[in-house]
This record gives sequence, structure tokens and C-alpha cells, in this order.
Amino acid sequence: MSRFRNSLLSGLMLGALLALTAAPLQAESAKTSHGLGRVALPEEIAAWDIDIRPDGQGLPPGKGSVKEGEEVFLNQCAACHGEFGEGAGRWPALAGGRGTLDKDNPDKTIGSYWPYASTTFDYIRRAMPFGNAQSLTPDEVYALTAFLLSMNDIVKDDFVLSRENFSSLKMPNVGGFYDDDRETSEKVFWNKNPCMKDCKPEVSVLNRARMIDVTPESKSGPKVE
Repeated sequence: MSRFRNSLLSGLMLGALLALTAAPLQAESAKTSHGLGRVALPEEIAAWDIDIRPDGQGLPPGKGSVKEGEEVFLNQCAACHGEFGEGAGRWPALAGGRGTLDKDNPDKTIGSYWPYASTTFDYIRRAMPFGNAQSLTPDEVYALTAFLLSMNDIVKDDFVLSRENFSSLKMPNVGGFYDDDRETSEKVFWNKNPCMKDCKPEVSVLNRARMIDVTPESKSGPKVE
């Protein structure tokens, strides 16, 4: 009986000691991570951190020529975007559209609208081909980007695109955008102490559409073929 009692007391003491030891660790964990998940591994971060900046930051090593990109385009992209980037069916066009941005129906393509080549590279690498995203190698993305730029008369047919010369590219519409200046231009409208009482007069309804006879009486609309 005494052996059992001693074993029981030893077990209780050991359990209490472990609880006391773990308490500071749990408290520290709660302070740093709320006790959820774990710190992401470098390779996990790298798998998600694939955005490309206009200055070329984030570009992977690699290169690709216009000629190589044409083959990739015909195999992977032309079914939707057309052999000449004109857009098949209702799929978006990728080429043309210069001089249409101020028209009623502007053609917003890589060559007419996008201000930086990094948008092309980033989107292809991230989301294309449709239904099989992120299946292209870096070299294929470089080649495909080069081909699309060539299709829009931005680079020559013998151009080879790489991380080293990427920042030298200048898109036709790079000057067509401006920085959001609301922080300065709309500052006069900001109020750090918003009105909470008697701010504006109440809105009153002056008349109703039915009373001034502008509401159609017919309950059936025009027949649509």
C-alpha cells in the first residue's frame, strides 16, 4: 500500500512539475503567435512570394527569345487569344489598340494600356495558361513575354528577354497613369473629429414619381426576343 501511495505521490509531483515548466512556454507562445500555427518555412514563403515589381525586383533567373515565345504561345495561348493576339471569341485581345484609349470602346491591350512589362510577366507566371496556372518554366515565361512585346512592336523579332535587361523595357503607355494624390488633394475634406450631432438637416421627400405621373402604369415590360 505504501508503494502505491509513494508512486501516486511521485506521479502527481512529476505532473505538477511538468505543468509549471510548460506554463511559461505556453505564455510566451501566446504572446508571439496567439498559439496558432507555426512560423512559415523559407521555401514556403518563396512559393507564395512571386510578385514582380516594375523595376524587375522579384524576377527569377532565366531568359527567353521572341522565337521561343512564339512556339509557347501557339501551343499554350492561341486557342483563347488568337494566333495574332486578336482574341478568339470573347477572350481578351493581347495586341493592338494603340490610339484607342480615348475612344468610346478602347482596346486595352498589353501594348496600348499596360504601363509596365512586369505586369505581363507577373500575370503569365501567376495565372496562365488558363486552367493550368504556374505550369510554365521561368524561361518559358520570359520567352512568352518577349513574344507578346514583339507582337505589340515594343521589341524586335530577334530580342532575348532576361532578368538583366528587363528593366530597360519601356511601355508605350507608361506616361498614361498618375499617382493617387487624394492624400493631398482631398485633405481639406478630412475631419479627424467627425460630427456626431446636428450635422446636416434631415432629408425630406418632396414628391413621389407616381404623383407626378412619371411612373409607367403597365405592369408588363416590353417583350424580349
